Amino acid sequence: MLPKVIDLFSGCGGLALGFEKAGFDIVAGIELMPEACKTISYNLAWRYGKEETHICGDITEIEGDIFKEKIGDEGCIIIGGPPCQAYSMAGRGKLRSLGEDRINTKDLRGFLYQDFLRFVFAMDARAVVMENVPESTNFGGLNIPEIVCKELSEKGYNAFWTILNSADFGVPQVRERVFVIAIKENEKKEVSLPIPTNKNNGDELTQHQKRFEGYKQFTYFKSPVDGNKAGLPWTTIVEAFSDLPVIFPTADSKYKLVSLNIEYPYKSKANNEFQKIMRTWYGKENYGVTANAFRKNTRDFPIFSRMKQGDNYIAASKIANELFSKEAKVFGYEKNSEEYLKLYNKMVPQYDREKFENKWRRLDETKLSHTLVAHLAKDTYSHIHPWEPRGITVREAARIQSFPDDFFFNCSMGDAYKQIGNAVPPLLSLGVAKTVFSAFRED
Repeated sequence: MLPKVIDLFSGCGGLALGFEKAGFDIVAGIELMPEACKTISYNLAWRYGKEETHICGDITEIEGDIFKEKIGDEGCIIIGGPPCQAYSMAGRGKLRSLGEDRINTKDLRGFLYQDFLRFVFAMDARAVVMENVPESTNFGGLNIPEIVCKELSEKGYNAFWTILNSADFGVPQVRERVFVIAIKENEKKEVSLPIPTNKNNGDELTQHQKRFEGYKQFTYFKSPVDGNKAGLPWTTIVEAFSDLPVIFPTADSKYKLVSLNIEYPYKSKANNEFQKIMRTWYGKENYGVTANAFRKNTRDFPIFSRMKQGDNYIAASKIANELFSKEAKVFGYEKNSEEYLKLYNKMVPQYDREKFENKWRRLDETKLSHTLVAHLAKDTYSHIHPWEPRGITVREAARIQSFPDDFFFNCSMGDAYKQIGNAVPPLLSLGVAKTVFSAFRED
């Protein structure tokens, strides 16, 4: 019998969505943030007319066997991605900014993998999938994936960890993540490494591909399957965006804040395999998309329009200075006068060029996106649209993460960006879920 799935640290549901697509039944889960819990409840339960499956609560205060009644003789698989802030470079930097004593190894979130394991053992899970950032391999000298595999092994599981790149599974984004995959020894089954669907046609190695040799020193590490035999190349931004609606064609366009539930028609028919997947994830093809909202950056629209694809903050700040100089000259403001300085502060971003070189980046349509992060909730300067003079919309962020077009965000724009930035890309999850499904399929 196919095991049921319990989804811990679910976020808005990226990991669960891949397992659902592979054929698993998601019967329960836990998520701390109410907004994310609402999103996952809509997309995994309410849309089917089912009662919500996920508890909104603090996992540290919940008994590990709380979902016993949800599971029958088929048993369960436990999946989840404990919070990454204590491990990630961005999270460490934010902690340091709060004070010298706020170091990442004092962040209790770094030890929430223990609660994940508590549920695994309390539920006697038949298999386990845990996701996190690659930086979790060095948490103050501790390799968390290795520790998790060791504890699983001591409890009768065959376990390994690997690092997968989302781009190898059709996601239009370079996003490398650790996966711990384990199955009970008494299952007499093996979960294979996920098989890439897409390949890198270039020669350049990713950040963590360069470290694979070093990772081989660890007992439980397995090198991922080489994607060179995959049938499709990596998905580029133009392939991800080209069918989406035109929202803001010029810097002089009128800004309109639209609700996330307002649907716009597609600009064109599906042009490639990725777009077809995004439109037909749930079986029926969509004819329009929601979540077309984006940030109102009135000062910056003229700057965005003059940036070239691939430009970063240094180029943007130079453009801003040029626009300011022209404006000051038109008004005849004397240098360093009150009016001059006031106009300067109004027109020119004030970030340090050396520290914030990549705070702004305009996407290159011929390449993949760089990694999306939860900071999108604050601003979208890190992902400026390649053709239109604006930051990406919520839907475009969702496309970069491979959330299907019929995945609904019933929340604020900021919450949607945060949920998307924190998520596991569903296409990556699907790649992992397929290999787990294959192990149990004979049941």
